Amino acid sequence: MPFASLLMMMAAAQSQFTVTNASYGGPVKRPADARLVWQDEFDGDRLDTAKWAYDTARNKQGWHNGELQYYSAGRLENIGVANGVLRFEARRETLDPTKYPDWGGQNYTSARIYSKGAGWTYGFYEIRAKLPCARGTWPAIWMLPVDLKKWPDDGEIDIMEQVGAEPNLIYASLHTLLFNHVKKTQRSAQKLVSTSCDEFHVYQLDWRPDSIAIGVDGQGILRVLNDQPGGKGAWPFDTPYKLILNLAMGGDWAGQKGMDDAALPQRMEVDYVRVWQVRAGERG
Repeated sequence: MPFASLLMMMAAAQSQFTVTNASYGGPVKRPADARLVWQDEFDGDRLDTAKWAYDTARNKQGWHNGELQYYSAGRLENIGVANGVLRFEARRETLDPTKYPDWGGQNYTSARIYSKGAGWTYGFYEIRAKLPCARGTWPAIWMLPVDLKKWPDDGEIDIMEQVGAEPNLIYASLHTLLFNHVKKTQRSAQKLVSTSCDEFHVYQLDWRPDSIAIGVDGQGILRVLNDQPGGKGAWPFDTPYKLILNLAMGGDWAGQKGMDDAALPQRMEVDYVRVWQVRAGERG
Protein backbone atom coordinates (compact mmCIF):
# COMPACT_ATOMS: atom_id res chain seq x y z
CA MET A 1 0.00 0.00 0.00
CA PRO A 2 1.41 3.47 -0.88
CA PHE A 3 2.57 5.46 2.14
CA ALA A 4 0.04 8.25 1.55
CA SER A 5 -2.78 5.72 1.44
CA LEU A 6 -1.53 4.11 4.62
CA LEU A 7 -1.50 7.49 6.37
CA MET A 8 -5.05 8.17 5.24
CA MET A 9 -6.25 4.82 6.52
CA MET A 10 -4.55 5.45 9.87
CA ALA A 11 -6.21 8.85 10.14
CA ALA A 12 -9.59 7.35 9.30
CA ALA A 13 -9.18 4.72 11.97
CA GLN A 14 -8.86 7.52 14.52
CA SER A 15 -12.19 9.10 13.54
CA GLN A 16 -14.81 8.83 16.25
CA PHE A 17 -17.32 7.87 13.58
CA THR A 18 -15.30 5.01 12.06
CA VAL A 19 -16.07 1.38 12.82
CA THR A 20 -14.29 -1.33 10.84
CA ASN A 21 -15.63 -4.80 11.60
CA ALA A 22 -16.92 -6.28 8.34
CA SER A 23 -14.13 -5.84 5.78
CA TYR A 24 -14.26 -7.95 2.64
CA GLY A 25 -11.71 -8.01 -0.15
CA GLY A 26 -13.27 -10.60 -2.40
CA PRO A 27 -15.16 -10.07 -5.64
CA VAL A 28 -18.63 -8.53 -5.91
CA LYS A 29 -20.17 -9.86 -9.10
CA ARG A 30 -23.65 -9.85 -10.56
CA PRO A 31 -25.20 -13.35 -10.54
CA ALA A 32 -25.17 -14.85 -14.00
CA ASP A 33 -28.90 -15.56 -13.93
CA ALA A 34 -29.95 -12.14 -12.58
CA ARG A 35 -32.41 -10.19 -14.71
CA LEU A 36 -32.52 -6.42 -15.12
CA VAL A 37 -35.75 -5.31 -13.43
CA TRP A 38 -35.28 -1.54 -13.08
CA GLN A 39 -32.93 1.09 -14.44
CA ASP A 40 -32.43 4.77 -15.08
CA GLU A 41 -29.78 5.76 -17.61
CA PHE A 42 -30.64 9.48 -17.29
CA ASP A 43 -30.94 9.85 -21.04
CA GLY A 44 -33.56 12.60 -20.94
CA ASP A 45 -33.34 16.29 -20.12
CA ARG A 46 -34.98 16.14 -16.68
CA LEU A 47 -35.43 13.78 -13.74
CA ASP A 48 -37.97 11.05 -14.46
CA THR A 49 -40.54 11.70 -11.74
CA ALA A 50 -42.31 8.44 -12.58
CA LYS A 51 -39.24 6.71 -11.09
CA TRP A 52 -38.01 9.23 -8.49
CA ALA A 53 -39.45 11.57 -5.88
CA TYR A 54 -37.82 14.59 -4.23
CA ASP A 55 -37.37 14.29 -0.48
CA THR A 56 -37.95 17.64 1.25
CA ALA A 57 -39.77 16.36 4.34
CA ARG A 58 -37.48 17.83 7.01
CA ASN A 59 -36.49 21.11 5.42
CA LYS A 60 -38.37 23.28 7.89
CA GLN A 61 -37.27 21.55 11.11
CA GLY A 62 -33.82 20.54 9.86
CA TRP A 63 -32.34 17.23 8.79
CA HIS A 64 -30.86 14.50 10.94
CA ASN A 65 -27.22 14.24 12.04
CA GLY A 66 -26.90 18.00 12.41
CA GLU A 67 -26.81 18.44 8.63
CA LEU A 68 -26.90 21.99 7.28
CA GLN A 69 -28.60 21.73 3.88
CA TYR A 70 -31.99 22.57 2.45
CA TYR A 71 -33.11 19.99 -0.12
CA SER A 72 -34.89 21.53 -3.08
CA ALA A 73 -37.66 19.95 -5.13
CA GLY A 74 -36.46 20.12 -8.71
CA ARG A 75 -34.66 23.46 -8.48
CA LEU A 76 -32.23 23.45 -11.41
CA GLU A 77 -29.49 25.05 -9.34
CA ASN A 78 -29.43 21.86 -7.23
CA ILE A 79 -30.45 18.98 -9.48
CA GLY A 80 -30.69 18.32 -13.19
CA VAL A 81 -30.17 15.84 -16.01
CA ALA A 82 -28.04 16.51 -19.08
CA ASN A 83 -25.77 14.54 -21.40
CA GLY A 84 -26.76 11.24 -19.80
CA VAL A 85 -25.82 12.29 -16.26
CA LEU A 86 -27.85 13.15 -13.17
CA ARG A 87 -26.30 16.12 -11.34
CA PHE A 88 -26.62 16.95 -7.65
CA GLU A 89 -25.19 20.36 -6.79
CA ALA A 90 -24.55 21.74 -3.32
CA ARG A 91 -24.37 25.53 -3.04
CA ARG A 92 -23.74 28.14 -0.36
CA GLU A 93 -26.78 30.45 -0.48
CA THR A 94 -29.85 31.61 1.39
CA LEU A 95 -33.35 31.43 -0.07
CA ASP A 96 -36.33 33.72 -0.20
CA PRO A 97 -38.95 32.29 2.21
CA THR A 98 -41.74 33.82 0.16
CA LYS A 99 -40.68 31.59 -2.75
CA TYR A 100 -39.61 28.62 -0.63
CA PRO A 101 -41.96 28.50 2.39
CA ASP A 102 -40.41 25.27 3.66
CA TRP A 103 -36.95 26.87 3.89
CA GLY A 104 -35.67 26.46 7.45
CA GLY A 105 -32.99 29.16 7.39
CA GLN A 106 -30.22 26.93 6.02
CA ASN A 107 -27.17 28.45 4.34
CA TYR A 108 -26.64 25.52 1.98
CA THR A 109 -28.89 24.02 -0.71
CA SER A 110 -28.72 20.64 -2.39
CA ALA A 111 -30.99 17.74 -3.42
CA ARG A 112 -32.14 14.32 -2.27
CA ILE A 113 -34.28 11.82 -4.20
CA TYR A 114 -35.65 8.33 -3.60
CA SER A 115 -37.02 5.64 -5.86
CA LYS A 116 -40.79 5.36 -6.19
CA GLY A 117 -42.87 2.23 -6.19
CA ALA A 118 -42.95 -1.03 -4.28
CA GLY A 119 -39.19 -1.21 -3.78
CA TRP A 120 -37.06 -4.35 -3.89
CA THR A 121 -36.22 -7.23 -1.58
CA TYR A 122 -32.79 -8.70 -2.41
CA GLY A 123 -31.05 -8.18 -5.72
CA PHE A 124 -27.90 -6.80 -7.26
CA TYR A 125 -27.57 -3.02 -7.57
CA GLU A 126 -25.11 -0.86 -9.48
CA ILE A 127 -24.80 2.92 -9.34
CA ARG A 128 -22.06 4.59 -11.39
CA ALA A 129 -21.12 7.90 -9.81
CA LYS A 130 -18.48 10.59 -9.41
CA LEU A 131 -18.27 12.28 -6.01
CA PRO A 132 -17.35 15.66 -4.53
CA CYS A 133 -14.41 15.87 -2.13
CA ALA A 134 -14.59 19.34 -0.56
CA ARG A 135 -14.69 19.60 3.24
CA GLY A 136 -18.27 19.50 4.45
CA THR A 137 -19.70 17.47 1.57
CA TRP A 138 -21.49 14.19 2.28
CA PRO A 139 -22.59 12.26 -0.84
CA ALA A 140 -24.52 9.07 -0.18
CA ILE A 141 -26.10 6.13 -2.02
CA TRP A 142 -28.21 4.15 0.39
CA MET A 143 -31.46 2.32 1.13
CA LEU A 144 -34.28 2.41 3.68
CA PRO A 145 -37.40 0.26 3.99
CA VAL A 146 -40.34 1.41 1.89
CA ASP A 147 -42.54 0.99 4.96
CA LEU A 148 -40.15 2.48 7.51
CA LYS A 149 -41.74 2.74 10.93
CA LYS A 150 -38.74 3.11 13.24
CA TRP A 151 -35.02 3.61 12.78
CA PRO A 152 -32.78 1.69 13.28
CA ASP A 153 -35.14 -1.21 14.03
CA ASP A 154 -36.25 -1.50 10.40
CA GLY A 155 -32.71 -1.34 9.01
CA GLU A 156 -30.54 0.77 6.72
CA ILE A 157 -28.14 -0.22 3.94
CA ASP A 158 -25.40 2.29 3.09
CA ILE A 159 -23.93 1.34 -0.28
CA MET A 160 -21.65 4.37 -0.46
CA GLU A 161 -20.87 7.25 1.86
CA GLN A 162 -17.95 9.64 1.63
CA VAL A 163 -17.37 12.74 3.72
CA GLY A 164 -15.17 15.64 2.74
CA ALA A 165 -13.38 15.37 6.07
CA GLU A 166 -12.02 12.03 4.79
CA PRO A 167 -11.80 12.42 1.00
CA ASN A 168 -11.52 9.30 -1.18
CA LEU A 169 -12.43 6.98 1.69
CA ILE A 170 -15.57 5.05 0.77
CA TYR A 171 -17.72 3.74 3.62
CA ALA A 172 -20.15 0.82 3.38
CA SER A 173 -22.37 0.10 6.39
CA LEU A 174 -25.43 -1.71 7.72
CA HIS A 175 -27.54 -0.40 10.61
CA THR A 176 -30.02 -2.42 12.68
CA LEU A 177 -31.48 -2.28 16.18
CA LEU A 178 -28.54 -4.24 17.60
CA PHE A 179 -25.83 -2.91 15.28
CA ASN A 180 -25.95 0.84 14.60
CA HIS A 181 -23.86 3.99 14.76
CA VAL A 182 -25.56 5.30 17.90
CA LYS A 183 -24.11 2.30 19.73
CA LYS A 184 -20.97 2.38 17.54
CA THR A 185 -21.71 -1.23 16.63
CA GLN A 186 -22.76 -0.73 13.00
CA ARG A 187 -21.44 -3.33 10.58
CA SER A 188 -19.05 -1.24 8.54
CA ALA A 189 -15.89 -1.19 6.41
CA GLN A 190 -13.98 1.28 4.28
CA LYS A 191 -11.95 1.32 1.09
CA LEU A 192 -9.68 3.96 -0.38
CA VAL A 193 -10.66 4.95 -3.91
CA SER A 194 -8.07 7.55 -4.84
CA THR A 195 -9.98 8.81 -7.89
CA SER A 196 -13.50 8.84 -6.37
CA CYS A 197 -13.79 12.58 -7.01
CA ASP A 198 -12.11 12.65 -10.42
CA GLU A 199 -13.58 9.63 -12.16
CA PHE A 200 -16.78 7.62 -12.23
CA HIS A 201 -16.83 4.38 -10.25
CA VAL A 202 -19.47 1.67 -9.96
CA TYR A 203 -20.82 1.19 -6.43
CA GLN A 204 -22.41 -2.22 -5.95
CA LEU A 205 -24.71 -4.07 -3.57
CA ASP A 206 -25.26 -7.84 -3.62
CA TRP A 207 -28.20 -8.40 -1.25
CA ARG A 208 -29.20 -12.00 -0.58
CA PRO A 209 -31.32 -13.69 2.11
CA ASP A 210 -28.20 -14.98 3.88
CA SER A 211 -25.68 -12.21 3.21
CA ILE A 212 -25.04 -8.64 2.08
CA ALA A 213 -21.91 -7.65 0.19
CA ILE A 214 -21.01 -4.12 -0.90
CA GLY A 215 -18.22 -3.20 -3.27
CA VAL A 216 -16.86 -0.80 -5.84
CA ASP A 217 -15.79 -1.69 -9.39
CA GLY A 218 -16.19 -5.39 -8.67
CA GLN A 219 -14.01 -5.42 -5.55
CA GLY A 220 -15.50 -5.95 -2.12
CA ILE A 221 -15.60 -3.47 0.74
CA LEU A 222 -17.98 -5.13 3.19
CA ARG A 223 -19.67 -8.49 3.69
CA VAL A 224 -22.07 -9.40 6.47
CA LEU A 225 -23.68 -12.78 6.99
CA ASN A 226 -27.14 -13.38 8.40
CA ASP A 227 -25.69 -15.46 11.23
CA GLN A 228 -26.26 -13.42 14.40
CA PRO A 229 -28.91 -14.09 17.07
CA GLY A 230 -31.54 -11.46 17.65
CA GLY A 231 -34.02 -11.99 14.84
CA LYS A 232 -35.08 -8.73 13.23
CA GLY A 233 -32.83 -6.84 15.66
CA ALA A 234 -29.84 -8.31 13.86
CA TRP A 235 -31.27 -8.84 10.37
CA PRO A 236 -34.24 -6.73 9.23
CA PHE A 237 -33.16 -7.07 5.61
CA ASP A 238 -36.05 -9.18 4.32
CA THR A 239 -38.58 -6.52 3.30
CA PRO A 240 -38.79 -4.10 0.35
CA TYR A 241 -36.35 -1.18 0.41
CA LYS A 242 -36.15 1.99 -1.65
CA LEU A 243 -32.99 3.56 -3.06
CA ILE A 244 -31.90 7.03 -1.94
CA LEU A 245 -29.39 9.37 -3.59
CA ASN A 246 -28.37 12.64 -1.95
CA LEU A 247 -25.64 15.20 -1.40
CA ALA A 248 -25.77 16.41 2.20
CA MET A 249 -23.72 19.24 3.69
CA GLY A 250 -22.07 19.42 7.08
CA GLY A 251 -23.33 17.62 10.13
CA ASP A 252 -21.64 15.82 12.97
CA TRP A 253 -19.54 13.65 10.66
CA ALA A 254 -19.03 15.50 7.39
CA GLY A 255 -18.49 18.84 9.12
CA GLN A 256 -16.02 17.65 11.75
CA LYS A 257 -13.17 19.50 10.01
CA GLY A 258 -15.24 22.52 9.01
CA MET A 259 -16.87 23.66 5.79
CA ASP A 260 -14.90 24.74 2.71
CA ASP A 261 -17.29 27.35 1.36
CA ALA A 262 -14.69 28.60 -1.12
CA ALA A 263 -14.85 25.24 -2.91
CA LEU A 264 -18.58 25.47 -3.57
CA PRO A 265 -20.54 24.66 -5.60
CA GLN A 266 -19.76 20.93 -5.47
CA ARG A 267 -21.36 18.15 -7.50
CA MET A 268 -22.21 14.48 -7.26
CA GLU A 269 -22.85 13.03 -10.72
CA VAL A 270 -24.64 9.75 -11.44
CA ASP A 271 -24.33 8.02 -14.79
CA TYR A 272 -26.81 5.20 -14.20
CA VAL A 273 -28.73 3.16 -11.64
CA ARG A 274 -29.47 -0.51 -12.40
CA VAL A 275 -31.25 -3.18 -10.38
CA TRP A 276 -31.12 -6.90 -11.14
CA GLN A 277 -32.98 -9.70 -9.40
CA VAL A 278 -32.94 -13.48 -9.47
CA ARG A 279 -36.27 -15.28 -9.69
CA ALA A 280 -37.42 -17.21 -6.64
CA GLY A 281 -35.68 -20.57 -6.47
CA GLU A 282 -32.79 -19.41 -8.65
CA ARG A 283 -29.42 -18.11 -7.57
CA GLY A 284 -26.30 -17.58 -9.59
